[in-house]
Amino acid sequence: MPRGDGRLSHDLLPGEKGPQDACGVFGVWAPGEEVAKLTYFGLYALQHRGQESAGIAVSNGSQILVFKDMGLVSQVFDETSLGSLQGHIAVGHARYSTTGASVWENAQPTFRATAHGSIALGHNGNLVNTAELAEMVAALPRENGRANQVAATNDTDLVTALLAGQTDADGKPLTIEEAAAKVLPDVKGAFCLVFMNEHTLYAARDPQGIRPLVLGRLERGWVVASETAALDICGATFVREIEPGELIAIDEHGVRTSRFAEARPKGCVFEYVYLARPDTDIAGRNVYLSRVEMGRRLAAEAPVEADLVIPTPESGTPAAVGYAEASGIPYGTGLVKNSYVGRTFIQPSQTIRQLGIRLKLNPLKEVIKGKRLVVVDDSIVRGNTQRALVRMLREAGAAEVHVRISSPPVKWPCFFGIDFATRAELIANGMSVEEIGRSLGADSLAYISLDGMIEATTIAKPNLCRACFDGEYPMALPDPELLGKQLLETELAGGADAADALRRP
Repeated sequence: MPRGDGRLSHDLLPGEKGPQDACGVFGVWAPGEEVAKLTYFGLYALQHRGQESAGIAVSNGSQILVFKDMGLVSQVFDETSLGSLQGHIAVGHARYSTTGASVWENAQPTFRATAHGSIALGHNGNLVNTAELAEMVAALPRENGRANQVAATNDTDLVTALLAGQTDADGKPLTIEEAAAKVLPDVKGAFCLVFMNEHTLYAARDPQGIRPLVLGRLERGWVVASETAALDICGATFVREIEPGELIAIDEHGVRTSRFAEARPKGCVFEYVYLARPDTDIAGRNVYLSRVEMGRRLAAEAPVEADLVIPTPESGTPAAVGYAEASGIPYGTGLVKNSYVGRTFIQPSQTIRQLGIRLKLNPLKEVIKGKRLVVVDDSIVRGNTQRALVRMLREAGAAEVHVRISSPPVKWPCFFGIDFATRAELIANGMSVEEIGRSLGADSLAYISLDGMIEATTIAKPNLCRACFDGEYPMALPDPELLGKQLLETELAGGADAADALRRP
């Protein structure tokens, strides 16, 4: 049974919603290894990508067992549960919900029986043709078991159902690999899929490669993961990225690769700004170095006379280091972070809630008092957190507070795995930079330019998705009513056929 929601949040204020992460996926094929424990530690390294639920599926060659629950990886699993997951193949998932509510039914990996065995699947990303996929699921032959009955309310379960229920022209069930070649070209949006049957581990990445996915080598096996940092923690050597539009299969014969779509790279630039771990490499570029360079460029673009550069921990730290280096202004620690806030199920009382930001950050008054501060953060969404932060720093005695942001203003929603606020809630969507600065109570506010941010990644601008900053989406989007986190929420509850539910007035 689910034990509750143990999510961590990057939000600084209770109730303040910032940019929420995409999910984290991990897979391992390694006979003779404790694959469940390898997956546990791989997910532990990916915990920043999703804190609502966690799950691991393991195959021993004859059956697949799935263990998943609500909460952090460390809350869901213990020695006993991991010890029960014996086998040589595993798929793991740490979830933040971008389609479907944060409930046990939507936890991953998903599981389906097929005519050729079973399938367990984890998904990082967000699809934009969910309604179309739901109709495809409803059209599956009913003799394929319950493949067309969708109990969960996320796009992942739709993909799993499609992979489980495909047939050829004569009605003969396809293998998972054959089904993937048939289904994946019809899946639109951002997706990194890690899935398996009883004998083979699979991984696939969308043609745009919006989210990262990498392949690593163990002494006795192979690993796929959302980030290279997850390879490091389990002792795997980085081999290469899974290419956009590529499907790989790993079994006793090694790694096989095929292509289901032409690569059209559009990696998410926000991975470099905020989402990925700083010790991760994406497309050959280290994330930490990108963030430091963003800070350097920000200092050149938006200089100010000040006494101290401080970060908003910890997401603003690398950019603050770069800003201090380029500006010559000393770097300091002005805010102390309580890393454990968010790990409790206990909600704060109203009195504590009103203190807001101090639950997570507390100022070092002796460092701040009388100083002109440059406060560096990675992004502003609604602005409530930064407003409270500026007020807190002034109360601690700061003489001036200058806010510097290492990404451009966020003006557009993301449909590819980042759960920003709605466009109407984005503070930059209707206010000038000067107006936002006044709203925050800052002495000045400046953002890095779009080109400055992109140049810091060293990735060519055409190969990056910048939609949340410039509104240029990497693919055509359906009508607004066919997008959104709650699209399947009420319609598919109770096991109704997907298409029938979507057509229901």
